[in-house]
Amino acid sequence: MAKLSKKQKEAFAKFDKAQVYSLEDAIKVVKQITYTKFDSSFDIDVRLGVDPRKANQMVRGSVTLPHGTGKTVRVLVLCTPDKEEEAKAAGADYYGLDEYITKIKGGWTDVDVIITMPSCMPKIGALGRILGPRGLMPNPKTGTVTMEVGKAVQEAKAGKIDFKVDKFGIIHTAVGKVSFDDVKLLENTREVLQTIIKLKPSAAKGTYVKSITVSSTMSPGVKVDTKAATL
Repeated sequence: MAKLSKKQKEAFAKFDKAQVYSLEDAIKVVKQITYTKFDSSFDIDVRLGVDPRKANQMVRGSVTLPHGTGKTVRVLVLCTPDKEEEAKAAGADYYGLDEYITKIKGGWTDVDVIITMPSCMPKIGALGRILGPRGLMPNPKTGTVTMEVGKAVQEAKAGKIDFKVDKFGIIHTAVGKVSFDDVKLLENTREVLQTIIKLKPSAAKGTYVKSITVSSTMSPGVKVDTKAATL
């Protein structure tokens, strides 16, 4: 293991790594052990009892956080000209089609969310190698491939986040900023957990939520009591 810095050692000394905390207490602990000068994101890791290599055990979805993410979301809408005004009115930062496809092929990915229409997907499919690894590929399951581009832009701006289980069976996502008050972080986190529980695949056997850990950008992880947090 890499040598801990002085700040990391101080953070580790402030709590019991082996202890399992209630979600409310875990939020308080993360705030105490966060030492970054910037406003860290508040992150949640949920380990699931699924095999993500099997299509019928893939867990992915989206949720609108009651109190937003705390960050400015830059939205690109790849659409036909007749939809550009709708995208602009809803607050899209960028909108268009061919010129942005060319930019992305050239390596430009300076956005947080990409929304498109079903009719544009054949053109966008070729961008999968660039957008996929960055989590930017539009997907009907997360509402980013839709005819209602304006509504999708508003949702993205309001704090809608997409998540999916990784190859290790873990969902990792930010649910706010450490500067949020405890109640907002609690409500955002519960919203994500409840959504993950609703998405339990019927093919998943045994314990579904195996562990929950919360942390900030640079802090150690704090274990959360899974039973109490998922009620």
